[in-house]
Amino acid sequence: MSTETLAQHGEGWIGLAMIGKTAFALLLIVAIILLCAWLLRRLNGLPGQGQTLKVVGSRALGPKERLVVVEVEGTWLVLGVGGGGINKVHEMPAPARAASADESIDAGDEGTSFAARFAKALSANGKKTLGGNGKSGGIGS
Repeated sequence: MSTETLAQHGEGWIGLAMIGKTAFALLLIVAIILLCAWLLRRLNGLPGQGQTLKVVGSRALGPKERLVVVEVEGTWLVLGVGGGGINKVHEMPAPARAASADESIDAGDEGTSFAARFAKALSANGKKTLGGNGKSGGIGS
């Protein structure tokens, strides 16, 4: 091999090294941008950072419709959210201490749970409908 051949191969290696350095610098910049985006997302979610909006609860009513309870500066707003927009259904002051859904499920208090109140309302409605005697007023009874 002559010196000219080695010089030509050396220039090829130098070119590859420059491409590698450029690719590494580009990857480093992309990683820094992604890290900054992740940090901003994390920092915006911290409590006490001026957040005045909190989703208290949400319930699906249909494939595109939801009922959402949102707390805004000490006021609960019940919002109907659908494909066509958002409508305010009800507004009330937020309770002093709002129990989360997990706490109310874990509490197991039959008198205040939704299931117990719903069952009580159904039984009261059933007694009205059935005339209070527990028998259906239909034909053949």
